[in-house]
Amino acid sequence: MKIQERTGAGNNRSAAPVQPTMGERLPSPPRERKPALAALAVLLILVGALGATMLVLRAGDRVEVVKVTADIQAGQPVGGHVESVLVADDAGINYVRWSQLKTLKNLKAKSTIYKGTLVIGEMFGTEASLPAGKAVVGLSLKEGQYPEGIEPGDLVAAYQVGNTSSSNTDDETGTGAAGSGSTPIVSDARVNTVPPTTSDTTISSTNKRYTVTVDESDAAALARAAAANQVALVKVPGN
Repeated sequence: MKIQERTGAGNNRSAAPVQPTMGERLPSPPRERKPALAALAVLLILVGALGATMLVLRAGDRVEVVKVTADIQAGQPVGGHVESVLVADDAGINYVRWSQLKTLKNLKAKSTIYKGTLVIGEMFGTEASLPAGKAVVGLSLKEGQYPEGIEPGDLVAAYQVGNTSSSNTDDETGTGAAGSGSTPIVSDARVNTVPPTTSDTTISSTNKRYTVTVDESDAAALARAAAANQVALVKVPGN
């Protein structure tokens, strides 16, 4: 009888859940694991580390090359207008190495090379290549027939000066009007070469040699005036 009473008493207990007491934490639900996201994070870390390593390696794989510090006209050597810079080595670009500077100074620019350009081997050769429709004319000028401080690359106008008594005869054939009076023989000649500067400040009677690039159509008239020593150069706007 006592056993039945106890059992019956147990069956009469309430089935309500036991409430947590104050201060106790509720159990958190188990976290859902996402292995794909974890693998992606690891992959991104590896890619970032690999990229940083490649940058460091490329930064150390540099070569010393030649850069021009002033405009070099066609037919001109680099002279002293160069400096060395470090660039990333690239087998696809024929950079002129700084160690090749001595050889480079014996060559001439094939066309105009502008300040700040990194020099590659194809830019220089033993002879300059003129643009189509252009010609180079040599001038022998005495003091007063050229402006002071003229440099390669300057833009000048060429005027006919001196004895022009034969102009009337030439005008009859239509060949002598160029350069007479205030009309220049050539209004936009580009200076190629100038004589080297010297420390001698005395005026010399010796003519100085210049070369200029002009349109091919103007070359004959300028050459005739130069042969008669009747050319004067004037620096014009555009320099």
